[in-house]
Amino acid sequence: MTHTEAPLSDLLWTRGYTDPDWIRRFTAAGRELAPSRRVWRGPDPARPLPEQPADLDDAFDGGDTALTLRQLFAAAHTDAFLVLHRGTVVHETYLHGTEPHTPHFNASAAKSYIGLLAAVLAHDGLLDRSARTAAHVPELAGTAFGDARIEDLLHMGTQVGYAGRPYDKALEAQRYHAVIAPRLRPFGYNGPTTIREHLLTARATGEPGTGFRYENGNVEALAEVLRRVTGSSTSALLSELIWSRIGAEEDAYYVLDGDGVEAACGGFSATARDVARVGEMLRCGGAVGGRQVVPEQVVRSITVAPDGYPRRVRFPAAPPTSPATLSYHDLWWILNDPYDSYMASGIHGQRLFVSPGLDLVVVHFGSQVVSPAVPAAPLAEAFLRIGTHLAGLG
Repeated sequence: MTHTEAPLSDLLWTRGYTDPDWIRRFTAAGRELAPSRRVWRGPDPARPLPEQPADLDDAFDGGDTALTLRQLFAAAHTDAFLVLHRGTVVHETYLHGTEPHTPHFNASAAKSYIGLLAAVLAHDGLLDRSARTAAHVPELAGTAFGDARIEDLLHMGTQVGYAGRPYDKALEAQRYHAVIAPRLRPFGYNGPTTIREHLLTARATGEPGTGFRYENGNVEALAEVLRRVTGSSTSALLSELIWSRIGAEEDAYYVLDGDGVEAACGGFSATARDVARVGEMLRCGGAVGGRQVVPEQVVRSITVAPDGYPRRVRFPAAPPTSPATLSYHDLWWILNDPYDSYMASGIHGQRLFVSPGLDLVVVHFGSQVVSPAVPAAPLAEAFLRIGTHLAGLG
């Protein structure tokens, strides 16, 4: 039996994140692993994306990296790559069977979309950032998430352990997959079978708001707060506030747990072109054409790191010894560059990169290996090179 024929559960728990063929199979199989719910694109026609192809190879001449664009695609195991400059598609590539209409797993990039929804509701006075989570979700009282503030969830400010275990980020990520997808459970699994059950095992190991720990449970607890506040499912809320208003071409979708609840922290899939539309809306201050989709104040606040939290945090895949050069706000990564750039980011190379100062939006979908033995592809650096090249600054 070849590795591509082995059960997904065996591959998840034995191969980890080091086999690009398995990664591609896993990221493409969301609807096969669990039930799903669509994020409706709405009744309006798709908003066209004008195209004017540009040669980006010159963007990679010189500098500290020897990678060409083609080599970057190979290093990142790229499945889709789309570049918008000033609202025009200047580059679009699809590889490994991915097509423009193919929804692709966004992984943790989906966290940023939940952060955007929360920020909109807070701006509209429907969500109090200073409230305790348990005020909206009483059954979480006494857990690490229930006793934290909404603000703590938005900035990964909880210190948490599950079921009495010492916290291990990689192991907890795998256990989360087992919660939401029965086919990914190892033999003999007897842990939580729904997101709610999983959250109920969380206990605080430190005071909330005193540090940064990148953990899926923050986003799942926040998503449940948003469902309680609005009375809408995560899919319906994203459709109502964002997806139906950006001129999307395709429905997106979330995978669901055993309770029929969306896996908000990473179970979202959409096409590269529609994710690019989200990015372009943000680049334009929350507007699509003459219509304000997201309040401009919300968009402008993304790059403002919050008070009371670490001003610099390490990227999830960065080695512990690496310098902390990024900031984090409302579930978005802030690059702290001269161009006010920020991004939504997910494992294996899922990125939505927005740079207002460079008039740039980049979407990257990939199946990149995650291993200490394999250097991470320099995606953010490449995006900035492309942006400065297109802006005539490089």
